[in-house]
Amino acid sequence: MVTGEQLEALKQFDGPTICNALEFFSLRPKTAGFLKPGIRKIFPTETRVVGYTATAKVSAIHPPTEDQKRLQEAYYRAVWETPKPTITVIQDIDPEPIGSFWGEVQANIHRYLGCTAVITSGGVRDLDEVLPMGFEYFASCVLISHGYVHLEAVQCPVHVGGITVEPLAIVFADKHGVVLIPEEVVPYLPEACRAAQEAEYPVIHNCRKVIETSGIPIRTGGADRLEALMHWRREMGKRREEATKKFTSLLHKS
Repeated sequence: MVTGEQLEALKQFDGPTICNALEFFSLRPKTAGFLKPGIRKIFPTETRVVGYTATAKVSAIHPPTEDQKRLQEAYYRAVWETPKPTITVIQDIDPEPIGSFWGEVQANIHRYLGCTAVITSGGVRDLDEVLPMGFEYFASCVLISHGYVHLEAVQCPVHVGGITVEPLAIVFADKHGVVLIPEEVVPYLPEACRAAQEAEYPVIHNCRKVIETSGIPIRTGGADRLEALMHWRREMGKRREEATKKFTSLLHKS
């Protein structure tokens, strides 16, 4: 298991940089491992969260059975026992979200249990009360009622945002979205993030430099300007290839 300090170090980078860096390890396709559109950061903050997942499934259409009521204690125990920092990931199994599991009460409970955020395919509410707490909502919608919301399953694989999330996975989330981070790459990921930023430097730095000198639109230079741009892009590609070789090899050696 990685350390809390190693996870905390990832919060100095944004989600797109982490996604770019994860590609260097060649562990999965570039189209895998992140939640698809539909689940968004609800609060307009710059907060980034990272942690181990506790998981559950909820429904709000029908009243809970006695067995389902007993799942509440099992769920809270699972959140409590999940390594910290903890992020809970909840699948709403109703045809469309109708009742929110999330509000002021649950946000306070989860903060008490050491959980910093929820990622859910369902809805959230009590926005004015929860925002000042610093507890983060990543959800598909905002709802007004809790309906008959109850737990259906605890610490199980859940399908949220087009992907399956297992208990005790590592997730990172910010205003751009949510990405799963393979545990084995965490010790190397900050260095890979810096490599991702350095790979983009030739394009970003040189484009900005020319713009500051010539203004927009750039009216001088003709074909030379375009050739310079393509040169910078080739350099970016070269740096990305070198980083992929480095971090793929590094991970395999470990």
